Amino acid sequence: MIQVIWTPTLSEEYVTQTWEYLKSAIQAIQRKNDPGPSFEELYRSVYTMVLHKHGDRLYNSLREVIREHMEVVRVRIIESMDTGVFLETMTEAWTDHIVAMTMISEILMYLDRMYVPQKPSVLQVYDLGLELFRTEVLRNNGIENRLIFMRDRQLDLIKSYRKSNEINWHGIKNLCKMLISLGIDNRCVYEEYFEKALLKGTYEYYREVCETLLAGENDVCFYLEQVETAIRDEANRASRYLDKETEVKILQVVANVMVADHMSTIVHMPNGGVKFMFQHKRVEDLRRIFRIFKHITESPAVPVSGRKVLLKAVSEYLTETGTNIMKNEDLLKVPVQFVNELLQLQDHFSSLLTTTFDDDREFKKLFQHDFETLLNSNRQSPEFLAHYMDDILRSGLKCVSDAEMDDKLDNVMVLFRCLHEKDVFEKYFKKYLAKRLLLDKSSSDDVEKALLAKLKTECGCQFTQKLENMFRDKELWLNLANSFRDWLEGPQWQKLTPDISVRVLTAGVWPTVQCTLVVLPPELAMAYDLFTAFYNEKHTGRKLTINTLLGNADVKATFYPPPKALQSNKEDGPRPSNTGVEPKERKPENKILQVSTHQMIILLQFNHHKVISCQQLLDELKMPEKELKRCLYSLALSKSSQRILTRKGPKGRNMIDMSDEFMVDDNFQSKLTRVKVQMVSGKVESEPEIKETRQKVEDDRKLEVEAAIVRTMKTRKRLNHNNLVTEVTQQLRHRFMPSPTIIKQRIETLIEREFLRRDEHDPRSYSYMA
Repeated sequence: MIQVIWTPTLSEEYVTQTWEYLKSAIQAIQRKNDPGPSFEELYRSVYTMVLHKHGDRLYNSLREVIREHMEVVRVRIIESMDTGVFLETMTEAWTDHIVAMTMISEILMYLDRMYVPQKPSVLQVYDLGLELFRTEVLRNNGIENRLIFMRDRQLDLIKSYRKSNEINWHGIKNLCKMLISLGIDNRCVYEEYFEKALLKGTYEYYREVCETLLAGENDVCFYLEQVETAIRDEANRASRYLDKETEVKILQVVANVMVADHMSTIVHMPNGGVKFMFQHKRVEDLRRIFRIFKHITESPAVPVSGRKVLLKAVSEYLTETGTNIMKNEDLLKVPVQFVNELLQLQDHFSSLLTTTFDDDREFKKLFQHDFETLLNSNRQSPEFLAHYMDDILRSGLKCVSDAEMDDKLDNVMVLFRCLHEKDVFEKYFKKYLAKRLLLDKSSSDDVEKALLAKLKTECGCQFTQKLENMFRDKELWLNLANSFRDWLEGPQWQKLTPDISVRVLTAGVWPTVQCTLVVLPPELAMAYDLFTAFYNEKHTGRKLTINTLLGNADVKATFYPPPKALQSNKEDGPRPSNTGVEPKERKPENKILQVSTHQMIILLQFNHHKVISCQQLLDELKMPEKELKRCLYSLALSKSSQRILTRKGPKGRNMIDMSDEFMVDDNFQSKLTRVKVQMVSGKVESEPEIKETRQKVEDDRKLEVEAAIVRTMKTRKRLNHNNLVTEVTQQLRHRFMPSPTIIKQRIETLIEREFLRRDEHDPRSYSYMA
């Protein structure tokens, strides 16, 4: 069964009557009168015409009605040109038209819904009203020219407003709204009639302001204050009568003309540029220049953003300041002062990063990169940093709280993270730590272990394994000393005359230099033999080797000086005696000399020899010549308050010859009972010592690179050359940055030793040989 739906057609007369019915209502709305029929009745009429396929007639008739009304509006606006109320009339006509078109579009809603989507070339009813207003009213020659004239007047008002004069900005706001709406779905009308002229006028106005400010004797700091004030005021004004897009554009124009065109001049000006601000600690000005420059973005008119220009200027100052520290000859002689200067510079820029640059990621990255480059530009930086850590951990440091000490260590760790050659730092740090532990110079074991924990967190447990073993050895030797003391109290042993304390170190853990066996005096030889016997009772299969290089001793010394008068005659010649009183002999002076083990061995020789030569000491003690001369220099030629020995021979020589003879200085005097004799040694390694340390580091690096290659290949089984170099570099970068050349050399060595082999088909690939 087929169902047929029949729709009756409307007569021409009925269609005409329906349109006239709608037309009168539309015209009444345009005249701001009551349309008469209800909304439902008018909507039903539109529905009927569209439903019966009369949408074209309805749409075209509507266009004619609106056009006729626009002609009336146009005449009224043209007449207002001579009365001085053009803008007000234009605004009123536009407002009335918008209200009317809103009501008309609601009545013709069914037309918009069913007819317009089927016709791509036609506009919605509301948009049709806007289009006709634009073409019939706005594009009229007389009105268009007058509108441009009024626009120029509005721009003059804006210029006056910028000079702090009050204006009626509501007219500007209404004009902008009208022009934006007339664009329907774009901003072309608004941009053509208003925005372009506004931006051009803004550029010209602020260019004049800028030239006036820069032509005077104003410095950059004052100029930036004026720029920031101008941008802030312009933003406040724009928010009142401009839309958001134009506000952004106009602020960009202000920033470009006042800042972007003069960025290089601003940052490098001698009496107020970035360098001047840093040197005079103008924090607020630095904060201001950062706030302004970060809004200058790259564009065809601005090839380099303000952020990049400021970053470059800050980097130049940081690099210049850091380079002055790195090349300061006086600082290079004092490692602690050198590191202190770097820490102060780092702390200064860290505080600026927070207080001035809002923890900006790019500035943080810049500071880190520049500090890293500066620190690693000096090959002695690892040594200096290790020496600084040694200085703050020694017992000679002034009393500080735990929190202050922790802050110091955290600051040092910031520099440590920047080091590339962490393995070189490890060599020096281990050497200084060994001296602190062996000579009891550490301020606190807790602080030492806290620092080790920080290093372990930063570099891993492998970095600190031997350092932790050194502390374990210290605990063991303290227990061993107590046991040895108890062992000596047994009835079978007589009490030792010298009270000794022996540190037993695990071979391979401590960075001590192997010392030639020195001939010990009988008293020490007997004590050492007793300790060896005790140790062999407790441990079997172990061998003890004595190392006297880092030991120290307290030596009781008695000086028997000649009478004062006799001493005076010897020094200054005979003097007449006025008193007739016989000079009294000075009493013997007892002192406790704090010396190194080698110095003690030398001093004990003077119990058996009144005068002894350097050559004779070398033959009898078998001490290395360099070490012997260093000890003699400390005892005889160092500070006058520490000269225990005197040297026979011509004065003025600063060097010690093998033929020089030495004797005890009986005239030695000191107000102190305990006299500490300092060993003569530089704070920094000499050039041969640096080369020796570097050579040891290079040898260790070869082994570490080989180990990393084997670990990688054992896991991967097969790799090409580039990937192998990348993975090995990634493994070792926390200790040092291996060069591709070194890695290639180690690969060749491993191929020769049959750990790896080249691929037969690809020479740049390697396979692991189990």
